Amino acid sequence: MRHARRRIVRRVTRLAAVGGLLLGSAMVTRAVASEPPDPSARGATVRSAGDTAAALVERLGTSRTAGSWIGADGRPVVAVTDEEAAAEVRRAGGRPKTVSHSMNELKSATHTLGSAPRVPGTAWALDYRSNQVVVRGDSTVSTGDWSKLTQVAGGIGAFVRMERTEGAFTTRLNGALPILSTAGRCSAGFNVTDGQRDFILTAGHCGPNGSVWFADNRGRDQVGSTVRQNFPGADFSLVQYAGGDAGEGADVIAVGGGQGVRITGAGDPSIGQRVFRSGSTSGLRDGTVTALNATVNYPEGTVTGLIETNVCAEPGDSGGPMFSEGIALGLTSGGSGDCASGGTTFFQPVTKAMAEVGVRLITPAAQGAGRQDAAPSPEPSAPQGAVAPGAATPGSSAPVGGEGSRLLARLADPRNVGPGLLIVAGSLVALVATRFIRAEQDRKAYQRYYSATWG
Repeated sequence: MRHARRRIVRRVTRLAAVGGLLLGSAMVTRAVASEPPDPSARGATVRSAGDTAAALVERLGTSRTAGSWIGADGRPVVAVTDEEAAAEVRRAGGRPKTVSHSMNELKSATHTLGSAPRVPGTAWALDYRSNQVVVRGDSTVSTGDWSKLTQVAGGIGAFVRMERTEGAFTTRLNGALPILSTAGRCSAGFNVTDGQRDFILTAGHCGPNGSVWFADNRGRDQVGSTVRQNFPGADFSLVQYAGGDAGEGADVIAVGGGQGVRITGAGDPSIGQRVFRSGSTSGLRDGTVTALNATVNYPEGTVTGLIETNVCAEPGDSGGPMFSEGIALGLTSGGSGDCASGGTTFFQPVTKAMAEVGVRLITPAAQGAGRQDAAPSPEPSAPQGAVAPGAATPGSSAPVGGEGSRLLARLADPRNVGPGLLIVAGSLVALVATRFIRAEQDRKAYQRYYSATWG
């Protein structure tokens, strides 16, 4: 009976080891097969398709086009007003969509809306896909004010769509790491440089010039002070580091859990593109770009040229970064709703902010080359979204804590080869051990047999 139990144990152990070998091999194969492509190659693809759409719109002109976006298949779509323009889009590899109203008409409508008496709690943006101007009013807008604005929209044309929305359009004051001052709490955006000094690019409504920022709520760990603010009108500001230097890892955005995303460049998003936002209140969140060139009438003032998204945000997320595929896109400005019920969030385009203040992103290349003698040229605009919208990712992961934690994260990630190799190694050890134990038992049985026979 005892020998039978041993044989059963050995068989179960061998079967488990063989199963482990098969499982580990499958994990290694899957990890290798799903290894993400070279980020630089993917970035080149994104820029190429985005540049195609942007070049077509620029060449055809605003009287014959009405914006562009990325379709579900990742191909650029260009809104055109005539068949000749549509044929040119096809020849360039894009997909045309014939619309009734040109970009000139859409922008003329927003100019008329902006000339009307200002109503806090309203916003409008260009929806290229529907070829409409969408006007929204939050819960603070009175029935009378909404009726007056509806009359203005009716005088423009049927392509102006009126919508009421829940909540209130507010700035998100009070990252994406938190920065605090007497003005409130915001989130750090992107690290930038003018070639001599380093700054945090964050939201303009976070605080006026001279605001002093700290990394703790006791005012002991000073980060820096605001040296340039633009709000309202736009919504960005520069916080100069107290020591003048952003330090190591300045190209990494914190997304929680000691992890981050490495930022490699800056660009402009496309409608329908999947984007990600990180903030000190609600952490990492994702959604899609729903409209561009948005105007928001905050209680503090009007801000124009914003990116409209359905990414949620909450107080304290202001200034936090929006990005996709490692490309910096925007700074959290404001919106309505929260991350429990959802909502609308607006972002300041990062390319426009950097061009305005004459800075550029601190990227891995910039850090390697040194910044002391670098020219403060802004990052080139790189239209984004040439991959299928749902396939977009935040970008390449990078630990906030350094190389050691990066190695541990890779080994623990089930999408990598580490766990599979560990299972294969353990299974081999188990197989060798069972073979050794069986051989040792056979040897002892052989000795016992012959000692009994010849003893």
